Formats: sequence, structure tokens, C-alpha cells
Amino acid sequence: MTDTPMKAPGANIIDALLPPEMALACETAGVAKAGRDALALIVLGLLAGAFIAFGAIFMTVVLTGAGELPWGVARLLAGIVFSLGLILVIVGGAELFTGDSLMIVAFASRRITLGALLRAWSLVYVGNIAGAVGTVALVFLAGQHGFGGGAVGKTALAIASAKAALPTIQLFFLAVLCNVLVCLAVWMSFGARSMTDKVMVIVPPVAAFVAAGFEHSIANLYLLPYGLAIKSWAAPEFWAAIGQGAAAYPQLTVSGALHNIAIATLGNLVGGSLMVGAVYWFVYLRRRA
Repeated sequence: MTDTPMKAPGANIIDALLPPEMALACETAGVAKAGRDALALIVLGLLAGAFIAFGAIFMTVVLTGAGELPWGVARLLAGIVFSLGLILVIVGGAELFTGDSLMIVAFASRRITLGALLRAWSLVYVGNIAGAVGTVALVFLAGQHGFGGGAVGKTALAIASAKAALPTIQLFFLAVLCNVLVCLAVWMSFGARSMTDKVMVIVPPVAAFVAAGFEHSIANLYLLPYGLAIKSWAAPEFWAAIGQGAAAYPQLTVSGALHNIAIATLGNLVGGSLMVGAVYWFVYLRRRA
């Protein structure tokens, strides 16, 4: 006889899940998300919006003063630090609209209804808006745009202005490509056995989409309102410090921001649900359904 407790079957398995098992895990996660109550979805969405905003804050600071680096190197650094946002979402536990486009797997398997899918997407998106915009208010009131002699705010204005100026078709396809990479990161995280595994599979795809200049709707829910807040309410001392005025950013408008967010949201949904979720469902779960 021995006093050593018996371990559950599979307790010592450390190998990552294989793609067919990842597909089942994704389907199960979609069912669980659809079954959450409305308040839980909104609060978890709020957390995700704030987490993605933290990644965007980190990216803005790192890009400040990086102009002397080669463009690609600066973008790579920005992407690596921005991955903080999705790491917090996946490891910390939150609901992100772009990642939740993979719920299409559960819908295609007839495990959830269209109404349940749209309900979850809508509630999470509302929460993401609240989290991202709420973070804008906190960061602006904290005066971070004045850091570095106004350099951080100038970088934020440049980022937001460039996004608001993107033409519709280009913006749409940049958003499609973005969420292909984001959802691949989320997809691979379903196969991870440890927290370290999750972080390792999240960073490369996220760094790639930022470095490539793709468009993420929830990140833009922070970056564009933050740029607008600086343009509208920054003190005269800020403008004097950067040697510019609000008129230097004519393309950064409310209508331009709303256009970007709307088109980026549509493109993200197409990229994540159809080009990742639906494809993997077709390969691994179609016969089962």
C-alpha cells in the first residue's frame, strides 16, 4: 500500500493539443460564451477593451522617439509590446469581439443559434467600447499626452490621424488581414497547455499584424478617441511644446474616426469568422456536424 494520491488520467500530459482537438476546444468555448448572462459578457468585454487599450498605450510610448530606427524595426517593436493586450485578454480572461468571431465554429456545428451568436457579439462589442473609451478618459485625465515634452501626445495624434485618413477599401482589407492573424493567435491558444505556451503563441501573430500596419477595430476604439481627445481638449502648453496646433491634423475628425471603426469592425468580422473559424470548422468538424 502507498499513501501517494492517484493522479487523474492525462494529468501529466504536457503536449499541445493537435488541430482537431483545438477545433473541438474552440467549439466548446463558443458554447460557453453564448451561455453567459448579459452582464457577465458586458463586464468581460469591458475588461478586454481596457486590456487592448493598455497594449495600445504601450505601443504609443514605444513608438515615441523611434523615428531614428528603420521603419520596419520600429513597427516590430510596436507589435511586440502591443501583444500585451491580447495576452491579458487570453491569460487574464476577458471577451474580445475580434477573437470571439471564432464563435462561428459553434454556430456552424449547430451548438448555438444565430440569435445567441449575435447576442454575444453585440454585448461583447458594447463592453469593448466601454472599456476602450473609458481607458481613453483615464489616460487623458492622467495627462500622459504631455509626457516627453508632449512627444507621446504627438505620436498619438499622428497614429490617429493616419487611421482616420485611410480609404474605405484599403481599410477593409487591412482589417480582414488583421483579424486573420488575431484569430490564429486565439486559435493556437486553444492548443496551449500552460500560461507560457499561450504567451508564446500569441506574440508572433500580434506582432506581425501591428508591424504590417493592419487595422484592429478594438484597438482603434482607443487610439482614435484618444487622438480626438488630445486634439479637442489638450492645453495650450501642450501645443506650444510640440510646436503645432490642432489645425495640423485636419483629417482627424469624429466622422473619420467613426468611418474607420465601422469598416474595421466589418473587415475584422470577415477575416476572423470566415477566413479562420469557418475554414477550420470545414476541415475538422464538418463531418461531425
